[in-house]
Order: sequence, then structure tokens, then C-alpha cells
Amino acid sequence: MEKMIYLVWKHEADSPAGFRQKLLGEVSEKLMGLGVHRLRISVVDDDVAPADPLRIVNSRPPISGLVSMWVDTAIDRKPLEETLENAVARVAGYLVTESEPIVNTRHLVPDGQRTPGMCQVALLQRPPRLAREQWLEIWLGSHTQVAVGLQSTFGYRQNVVVRTLTYAAPPYDAIVEENFPEAAMTDPNVFFDSVGDEARTRERQKQMYQSCARFIDFDKIDVMPTSEYNMKS
Repeated sequence: MEKMIYLVWKHEADSPAGFRQKLLGEVSEKLMGLGVHRLRISVVDDDVAPADPLRIVNSRPPISGLVSMWVDTAIDRKPLEETLENAVARVAGYLVTESEPIVNTRHLVPDGQRTPGMCQVALLQRPPRLAREQWLEIWLGSHTQVAVGLQSTFGYRQNVVVRTLTYAAPPYDAIVEENFPEAAMTDPNVFFDSVGDEARTRERQKQMYQSCARFIDFDKIDVMPTSEYNMKS
């Protein structure tokens, strides 16, 4: 089985709520009708508007959502891509390998319902100063445990890009999905799992920044809070 991730951009005329409904409604129905084994939709909407200060936008326009699909083979993806292309302004597809250091077992909901909190999506590019294997070792082999220990994450998925699937897709090397509690959208103490301890929060922020700086150029990363919907699990 293969996992494909498609970054999607809405038409200017689409409202965030209207775009969300389009993805969760007709688009999801068509994709599931085409036989995807699993389907997850993450969309930028009003429910995550309180987390706007957490956004980092270096690529414009910023993405409007993320569509993750699991299929037998990416070779037969054309009908799936056409479904997306007919519904959105722009699509960028990637074949990825997924690692899941934290599986969400705390906030499970039925398919089609919103996962509580927010899903923070990060789009990563490997800095030229690092060879690919060195970059992966720092990120996956070292930073993973740092992030797990410093944050209130209840779901954590690391997607390493194997290859692009669509023409002119931005050159991202990885896509990260992190689930945080709702209060983390506005409270750094919750985000860094240090409620009631401002000094601890500041120290954890510093540690997280230092760890990320080892493998991320901050003028090349895009971070977007989203609402997550598992449409078919």
C-alpha cells in the first residue's frame, strides 16, 4: 500500500467553510467511490482561526488544505487527481513514506467527524548544507524524541517525500502532521505541555528552536494549523 499526500489551494471565490464542505462532501465521496483504502482531509478553516499566530508562510499563496490517500499503487492515481483538480484551484501531489511516532489514541472520533484540537501541518525543505541522509538522521533519529518530550502532541506523523506526483509541485522533502489540544492554539503553556510554569515554557521553546535549527532553514518552512477529518480509516 502507498500513501499519497496532495496539497490543495482553494479558488478565491470559495470561503473557508465552503471549501471545507466541498472537500468533506462531494470530493470525499468521489475519492472513496474510486476505492481509496483510507482518506484523511486537513483543511484551513474558521475552527483553527485562533491559531493564526502560529502560521509560518514562506511560500505564496499558502495552502488551503491537505488530502491524504492510501492506495494499492500510485500508478493508478489519475482518476483521483482529476477529482481533486476539478474541485480546487491548484494541486501538488507527493508519494510519501509515513512514520507515526505518536498514534492518536486519546481523541478518537467516528469517521467524518472533526478530530478535536488542531492538526499543525509543516512543509519542510532540506537545507542545502545537509546531505539527505544526514538531514534524515538529525530529524528522524534525534529531533523526534526532542519534539515528543517538549510538546503536548497527541498525534504525530512524519511523511518523507519519495517523489513528486504532479507537475511543478513545490520541492518539499517532507510533510509533518502534529495533533495538538484545542487550548494549544492560543496558549503556549499548553502547546509546550507546561501549564502553570512560564519559565518551563520559555525553556522548552528555546530547546525546540535549537533542535529545529539543526535541520530546518526557517525562511524555507511553511506551517499551517488545520482541522483534521478522518473520512475513511
